[in-house]
Amino acid sequence: MSATEGLTRTLTGRVVSDKRSKTVTVLVERRVQHELYGKYIVQSKKYSAHDEQGEYHVGDLVEIAESRPISKTKSWVVTRLLEKSRLI
Repeated sequence: MSATEGLTRTLTGRVVSDKRSKTVTVLVERRVQHELYGKYIVQSKKYSAHDEQGEYHVGDLVEIAESRPISKTKSWVVTRLLEKSRLI
């Protein structure tokens, strides 16, 4: 076991786009407390994640893990599906 094994960052987010080949866009939201006022604010960020099989679609809740850079914008890989999207 290497020193960096098990230390990869993982995030949980919702797939907002699956239009690109082998790539999904994942929106990760986190709640942070404002320094001065103490109010909780929702901050969000979009990550491009690698999806080799093209099995994840818009609305799916997924877990992404940091990896080596795959392209200019992709350095995250979808590791698992947490919740399938529900039809409205």
